[in-house]
Amino acid sequence: MLDTPARETGTGSGTTWTRKDLLDTDSLSREEIDLVLQTARGMKEVRSRPVAKVSTLRGVTVATLFYEQSTRTRATFEVAAKSLGADVVNLTASGSSVEKGESLIDTVRTLEAIGTDVIVMRHFRSGAPYLAARHTGASIINGGDGTHAHPTQALLDLFTMVNHLGSVEGRRVVIVGDILHSRVARSNAWTLLRLGAEVTLCGPATLLPRWFVPEVPGGGRCTVTTDFDRAIEGADVVMALRMQKERQQRGLIPSLREYIAGYQVNARRLERAAPGALLMHPGPMNEGIELSPDVAHGAQSRIEEQVANGVAVRMALLYLIAARSRS
Repeated sequence: MLDTPARETGTGSGTTWTRKDLLDTDSLSREEIDLVLQTARGMKEVRSRPVAKVSTLRGVTVATLFYEQSTRTRATFEVAAKSLGADVVNLTASGSSVEKGESLIDTVRTLEAIGTDVIVMRHFRSGAPYLAARHTGASIINGGDGTHAHPTQALLDLFTMVNHLGSVEGRRVVIVGDILHSRVARSNAWTLLRLGAEVTLCGPATLLPRWFVPEVPGGGRCTVTTDFDRAIEGADVVMALRMQKERQQRGLIPSLREYIAGYQVNARRLERAAPGALLMHPGPMNEGIELSPDVAHGAQSRIEEQVANGVAVRMALLYLIAARSRS
């Protein structure tokens, strides 16, 4: 058992976390999502203290294993783990045995052998965390895999929405941009639909999904459109995605100028959304492309808040997963 009881972080709940790994949001129940949000509220309170640390994960080792570059995800996981008293090991593919040909399976087994309890992993190949989870007793948290999933980003986005809206049930959430290649869009869609939101995925036809998010029983519904001006009408949340400039080089959009004309979130478009609509972006942001500078730093922007909430949500997940593994 962990040394510090759940009451220190205010995370008492009737629901118990039973998952060894967190690989995506598609199989999370409403109760599990609610547990993460409730636990994150306790962690946010911890973060507000003069000394924003507890010893809950004392004796737990967390490794970050990143095969892609990252600032927000990696930094917030490291801060989250240290805030809970865990030991942290940071690894990148560059400069590690991966460059010598070590396989992913060998790497995670090595980390387990040295006493790692939780591995936070980002990989450029979709499905890589699933492979890792099958070959190690350590818990795997998916920090983003290829174009597939980014569950912790979706959960921190949801946490940010709920903090402002109270609930996302019946709320209209528009996700605009490169949906096709976005692991963030996919994980967000599953989470939001599970909690009853009305989700609209919007972008140029060449960047709309080939994957399909089905209706979630008892949940919301998902629509897909290329008409952003219509989609944003009355939206409670507008989430812009990073436009990866390599898409233009591959001919998936005619030009950045045309993309900006049709899909940039600017003041004129934001006025069409519901009063006080939340403006969000998972980062990193290409200011002047996905968002005009005035709205990116305007009163409705919740972008910096998303980053701060990422620490609380990732603290919650580390706590829940570590508590399960040591119970």
